[in-house]
Amino acid sequence: MKFSETWLREWVNPGISTEELVAQLTMAGLEVDAVEPVAGTFSGVVVGEILEANPHPDADKLRVCKVKGSPDGEMQVVCGAPNARPGIKIPFALVGAALPPGEDGKAFKIKKAKLRGVESFGMLCAQTELQAGDDDNGLWELPEDAPVGTDLNDYLKLNDKIIEVDLTPNRSDCLSIKGLARETGVLNQLDVKAPDIKACAEKIKDTHPVSLKAGQACSRYVGRVIKNVDVSAPSPLWLQEKLRRSGLRSIDPVVDVTNYILLELGQPMHAFDLQKLKGGIQVRMAKANEDITLLDEQEIKLNDDTLVIADDAGAIAVAGIMGGLRTAVSESTQDIFFESAFFHPISIAGRARAYGLHTDSSHRFERGVDYEGAEAAVERATALLIEIAGGEPGPTVVTELKDELPHAREVTLQKARIESGLGFAIPDNEVNDILTRLGLEEIKSNAESWTYSIPSWRFDMDIEADLLEELARIYGYNNLPTTCLQFSTELPAKSEAQRSEQRILNLLVARDYQEAITYSFIDPKIHTLFFADQEGLKLLNPISEDMSTMRISLLPGLVQTLVSNVNRQAQRVRLFEKGLVFVPNDSQADKEADLMARIDQQAHIAGLAYGNAVETAWHGDNRAMDFYDIKGDVEALLAEAGIEAEYRAAEHPVLHPGQSAEILFGGGHIGYIGALHPALLGELGLKKAVFVFELDLDAVSKASVPAFKPLSKFPEVSRDLAILVDKDAIWAELKAEITEKAGDYLKNLKVFDVYSGEGIDPQRKSLAFNLTFQHPSRTLNEDEITASVSDVVQHLEAKFNAKLR
Repeated sequence: MKFSETWLREWVNPGISTEELVAQLTMAGLEVDAVEPVAGTFSGVVVGEILEANPHPDADKLRVCKVKGSPDGEMQVVCGAPNARPGIKIPFALVGAALPPGEDGKAFKIKKAKLRGVESFGMLCAQTELQAGDDDNGLWELPEDAPVGTDLNDYLKLNDKIIEVDLTPNRSDCLSIKGLARETGVLNQLDVKAPDIKACAEKIKDTHPVSLKAGQACSRYVGRVIKNVDVSAPSPLWLQEKLRRSGLRSIDPVVDVTNYILLELGQPMHAFDLQKLKGGIQVRMAKANEDITLLDEQEIKLNDDTLVIADDAGAIAVAGIMGGLRTAVSESTQDIFFESAFFHPISIAGRARAYGLHTDSSHRFERGVDYEGAEAAVERATALLIEIAGGEPGPTVVTELKDELPHAREVTLQKARIESGLGFAIPDNEVNDILTRLGLEEIKSNAESWTYSIPSWRFDMDIEADLLEELARIYGYNNLPTTCLQFSTELPAKSEAQRSEQRILNLLVARDYQEAITYSFIDPKIHTLFFADQEGLKLLNPISEDMSTMRISLLPGLVQTLVSNVNRQAQRVRLFEKGLVFVPNDSQADKEADLMARIDQQAHIAGLAYGNAVETAWHGDNRAMDFYDIKGDVEALLAEAGIEAEYRAAEHPVLHPGQSAEILFGGGHIGYIGALHPALLGELGLKKAVFVFELDLDAVSKASVPAFKPLSKFPEVSRDLAILVDKDAIWAELKAEITEKAGDYLKNLKVFDVYSGEGIDPQRKSLAFNLTFQHPSRTLNEDEITASVSDVVQHLEAKFNAKLR
């Protein structure tokens, strides 16, 4: 909202500068967006009067004017304005005057000049030349009573500022000079000098019937007939200037008065041409597809949820938004019907936008307009219109549905809550002064509390916290005491056995993976594709049907992300995700009452690799990713925590039967690894192998704490063994047996060759491994080494049908 600082100071005039006023309003929650002068900077311009206007001897479009207003007497000025004529008063820039700077930023100096051979001593000005308005159709015609020779800045009070505030939706009470003055008065502890609005004496008995048929949507409607209005009368300059400085242009006295009331009191009004009304006024909901042509000549079809003002012939206004063209005031209008109503914010909110409209009226009504202010607005408008354009007013008629009007509200403020809620105490008299200046009325009080009646213009006050907010706002947020936080500096104990999740994520990033974040809800079709035999938990109220099942694994989201990337021509993709999965359990808890009892929330980390093992390069190996590549990534992830996991062949519904393994540690399952099932790849349209892993995040977050062991000073002894075992023999089981039977001095065990083929039974394979022995305090002898190796061979032969090569 834009307003004139001078207009505000007519209501309340604190002894502070413009800058201080702006800062004060902003800190009170009424943010000031802009401050600009009402006109350009100029000097040497006075009120002049044209005494004569004769044709220029050598130019058809120029006139030679004799102008009064200069201290040196009557002056000759050559002017090209089409409305230059004797008797009008205009801005007269004397020789030596400085007009507002142009685009070059330099002031325009008025000098004595010759135009087509005729001397000119000054310049007659339009609004645009003084940057005081948008009218550039001719000279700026001033009122007939403007004092000739008076400095124009002083006469028009152009040493003024236009202030624009950006109000939050809850502060509709400040969309008027009245509301802003009330705020300024409270902030500066000054009384507001509001105009004395008295009831205008009726001169005629004419009224117009009104019926309210929309219930709560319109519970009060105030109307008044005024006859014999002179619509051709010009609005006074003070009214035109206040409108202009608020961003509105002057149209005619009827429209200007309603706009003035909108700005001054915050009450939107409308005027109908009484002679154009067909029967009584009806406030009702529109009929579906009902037609109306608005004041801007836009034709719209109304929705049945739109509130309208209508007569017997149809809709004549969209309530609270814009009037209709059929009953608009025109140059021939003599009798008018003033309307001022209370429309419930809910009935107006969103309706203007539905038709591509936004008006000053809708902006106010959808935020809330004082439901007690309609009658005062009509009285104020009537007095102003009669003063400007004459007329004979009838009685003010108030039509209302008392049961549908907003009810008076009361709020109790506990004194103890002020200090506990704001952090400091405010004296009782100051609390009462702030709230009563804001319009609240004290109903009762005692030693512990006050009870206040909330004013009809404040829709944002309902509870005690709202009053606390007002006290803090008016007292000044900058004045609230600052309290330093106090807390213990003792750091909590942090176990070295708990590995941070960030270290795990960083390790995967270092191994060329990129983190993905996918939804916890997936398409039930995707869930069935991955886990046909396992039921997922379905949401009762999903965001959409394709996000209605809670995931039981991170893999569906990662694989869908892969498909999206491959569809965009990605050739190599490595992704990981950390997140929760939601696995239904066997609980018999009520399905709606206790959701959390029916699911196990588990933190997982999963990864996916697709394409070549390394980025394509001139020096690189362009081989495709295989099982052992992703197994190496998992081993690195686990090794960093000191976890030596066991990989055991196992089936998984998502994985390739021959390329999948269960990951075990400490005798328990911690995850799985493998290639996606070929059937699944076909369904997803993927032509290359996809390798994945998924781990229990809690399990891999537990690290073994390193412990120092003294280094042996004695030499190591190594032995290489090659044995034949069945092809389905599992190395993990062999390793466990070898480690157990080799004794305490086995330091290292490592496979260095696996062979099957020529010279070997087709049902067998050859495993070659190295055993390294070392004693901490002495040198091992040959007999000890031989005994350990023999023991290993004997047990392998007995348990795994192994044969030494």
